[in-house]
Amino acid sequence: MARSTATALFWRGLLAAGIDLIRAFSSDRAGSALGYLLPAVLSFAAAFGALTWPGVTALVLTAWVAAWAPVTGVMEVALSFRHGGSAGERAMWLLSGLVSIVLGFMLAARPDSGAVTLATVFGAFSILHGAFVLALSARTRRTAQARGRLVGSH
Repeated sequence: MARSTATALFWRGLLAAGIDLIRAFSSDRAGSALGYLLPAVLSFAAAFGALTWPGVTALVLTAWVAAWAPVTGVMEVALSFRHGGSAGERAMWLLSGLVSIVLGFMLAARPDSGAVTLATVFGAFSILHGAFVLALSARTRRTAQARGRLVGSH
């Protein structure tokens, strides 16, 4: 399971590095080239590390989410007490924050099983996100074609 997570992270890192390199060398200013070149090198290093050490990569990802989730959860709980908004909106902020806090503590308590769970959830998210992006792209294209027909008819 760690190998498949690391492979996915490798390809994402490699893609990010490639995009940053393209941005770096397609710019006409030297300052912005350096601003894209450094992230490209870091993305490539992260991709190489993910492929070389899949187990460590999965545990580092789990530790990162275990640290991130409670921080965002506390912020969401704080947002639930802000003035304004309906009671339902405040309840959703509170519930979301509490779930994030619990997730963070559960991942910190069991990082081994948390890594497997994160890989499964990340895979499901990637599939759903990809489907939504494809559907949105198709809709955007149809809208652009319709707009082109409307503009061309005048």
